Amino acid sequence: MLTVYNTLTRQKEEFIPIDPKNVRMYVCGMTVYDYCHLGHARVMVVFDMIARWLRAQGYPLTYVRNITDIDDKIIARAAENGETIGELTERFIRAMNEDAAALGVIRPDVEPKATEHVQQMLGMIQRLIDNGKAYAADNGDVYYAVREFAAYGQLSGKSLDDLRAGERVEVDGFKRDPLDFVLWKAAKPGEPAWESPWGQGRPGWHIECSAMSEELFGDTFDIHGGGADLQFPHHENEIAQSCGAHGGSCGHNHSGGKAIESHVKYWLHNGFIRVDNEKMSKSLGNFFTIREVLEKYDAEVVRFFILRAHYRSPLNYSDAHLNDAKGALTRLYTALKNTPPAEFAVGENANDYTRRFFAAMNDDFGTVEAMAVLFELANEVNKTNSSELAGCLKALGGIIGLLQRDPQEFLQGGSVSDGLSNEEIESLIEQRKQARAEKNWPESDRIRDLLNAENIILEDGAGGTTWRRG
Repeated sequence: MLTVYNTLTRQKEEFIPIDPKNVRMYVCGMTVYDYCHLGHARVMVVFDMIARWLRAQGYPLTYVRNITDIDDKIIARAAENGETIGELTERFIRAMNEDAAALGVIRPDVEPKATEHVQQMLGMIQRLIDNGKAYAADNGDVYYAVREFAAYGQLSGKSLDDLRAGERVEVDGFKRDPLDFVLWKAAKPGEPAWESPWGQGRPGWHIECSAMSEELFGDTFDIHGGGADLQFPHHENEIAQSCGAHGGSCGHNHSGGKAIESHVKYWLHNGFIRVDNEKMSKSLGNFFTIREVLEKYDAEVVRFFILRAHYRSPLNYSDAHLNDAKGALTRLYTALKNTPPAEFAVGENANDYTRRFFAAMNDDFGTVEAMAVLFELANEVNKTNSSELAGCLKALGGIIGLLQRDPQEFLQGGSVSDGLSNEEIESLIEQRKQARAEKNWPESDRIRDLLNAENIILEDGAGGTTWRRG
């Protein structure tokens, strides 16, 4: 039985799909005006892991992750670069897909773009107006009337009165209430615009996910995911829009028979990324793109680092933590290198390791405990040289997108390091072997020191010398 933590009810619940033959998951994706950063990496890897696990459990899953390709930041960046919005967004969509592929992320089944669904947004906005949940203002904008949705604040736990008193509420003279948020923005000179009943303009950010998820999944679906930073206001606003557009209740019954007002049955959010225990931010100078991190660390090490923490927990990035992740993943691959894995038909009840791995993953995708099972398996493989257990280790790792490379390739770390190719390293090791055979210890030590300086670690054993990049 799979249980998931539902942000909406603030408790773990048994996962019971609306339609067991058609599980539907929508995840808020990237705004494509720059390279993806570590926070994006966590969203990509976490929901890739969740999608993999649902499929491993036999659920027929449709996974949607949207692309925001029209937005204030996109418009400003394109103007700054002297390029069209299409040129900018297509370039960063390609970069996003390259980064995701490097991290072992399987492409979602559908990746809808906001600019391709403006008509659906216009239709939803009109329904909201017709249902008394939205209004057109004198400045050409259309706003959602937050106080017309009684359940507003249920996802984030914020009350309307607290929000009204807060200093962060936007002040806008055209709004009926400071809490109201924009659904349609009147076009400014030189901005991209679409025709609408309220004049030329473009959609607000929040409406796109409500409209696209409805277009793809209908009035209701199983899982909506994203980073914790999206709970408020983005996901709170999505619930208000989607339920308001339906003209009545769109609730689901949850544990204890409690009815919740939401078009989504389960809301899942991954935790924040911190850098050396500080919030990641450009202003603090601790902001890292995926590409910057991958210049220093193997992509599978980064994936392993992300999955080693529970998806809802804060994740603290530092070189020390990445180095530790690298050493830990090296231990797993070393076990597979020393004992070649046999084919293994993985299943929940194949052995005690699989039972505990499945139990961990079925408890709200508990990768921390699942990883512990992998290390126990690796220790047992090292003790017994059991190719069957090595096969089990590889198969379980594969379920969450790990341990599928040739162990020697991973341990050697690629083809180039500080100017030394694999061939050059092998040549130096052969020279060192010859020096040792001739008892030329100074030359042998010189070559070892040279390789150590290049971060190449030698391991002398009965079968000869192997090496890996440190």
